[in-house]
Amino acid sequence: MIIGVAGSLGWRKHHYEYMKMYQEIGFATFELNSFQSRNITSTVGSQVEITTATMILDAYKAFEKLAKHPNIDEEKVSITGWSLGGAVTLFSAWKPVKDAITSDLKFASHLAFYPPCFFDPENTEFTDSPIHILIGELDNWTPADACRNFVNKISNKSNVDLTIYTNSHHSFDSEEPIMFNEKGYSFENCLFKLSKEGDVLMNYLHLPMSSPIMQKIGFLFCVERGVNLGGNPESRKRAFEFSKYFMKKTLLEN
Repeated sequence: MIIGVAGSLGWRKHHYEYMKMYQEIGFATFELNSFQSRNITSTVGSQVEITTATMILDAYKAFEKLAKHPNIDEEKVSITGWSLGGAVTLFSAWKPVKDAITSDLKFASHLAFYPPCFFDPENTEFTDSPIHILIGELDNWTPADACRNFVNKISNKSNVDLTIYTNSHHSFDSEEPIMFNEKGYSFENCLFKLSKEGDVLMNYLHLPMSSPIMQKIGFLFCVERGVNLGGNPESRKRAFEFSKYFMKKTLLEN
């Protein structure tokens, strides 16, 4: 079973293509939609309508429900997501959040596409399930360097790997042309502390960004408007091939 989580723009064509691919090789899939039930169409340029923590809770609640199905093996459920959904995928393995939600369920693996990695967690405990991050070298929305640093920090306490695709932007696995989104936040200059309690702290002031106004204040220190996104045919091909390999390895071989 594979649970998919979309990004700030909602479910896109290439997301559905992955889910169809998984179905064709024999996996059941579930498309989590945290936006529709809350009357949200997009969170681009305004990451306050719904939090990553809320979406992680949604993912585990979906997992809990699906695990009761007689044809679903709860020990063989993976999660994958893109951008904001990549954050959900990555941090659903973070022990402080996971253990606060459930002690019974654990995802068998986590495949995160271009997630926001610009966090410095005080607690670096993640589950022992395989985690793999796929990201583009030229991504200025969720920078690859931040993911490299993040993986280096947590690698001694988790089963985490990183693939960086050269000459590739955010959404490199789509078929969309490279475009500039003036509303998107560029986090290239950001590194937020992540407290043991799960609070995201502002740069310099170290105050929790626990409300829309506090988040806006926190973003003033490092965020710029305007990001590039779009596909790279070679990276797209490699990402689809790797995704198929990863799911077979973590769900069928382990």
